[in-house]
Amino acid sequence: MLRVVRGEPDDAELAALTAVVASLAAAGRDEDDGASPRSRWADRAALVHAPLAPGPGAWRASALRR
Repeated sequence: MLRVVRGEPDDAELAALTAVVASLAAAGRDEDDGASPRSRWADRAALVHAPLAPGPGAWRASALRR
């Protein structure tokens, strides 16, 4: 909720102020979503990886994060 403390804004000025405050609030919500770490089980990028290279220790390297 907005409250005008000083002055007498017209309808266009109030609409502009409301749009700016609403866009800032929406941008703030997007940042909070990125703060929580995504589970590796739900990460679709984990399904796409480079092909395994045969050789000594290849089975061990297959489980390493790339």
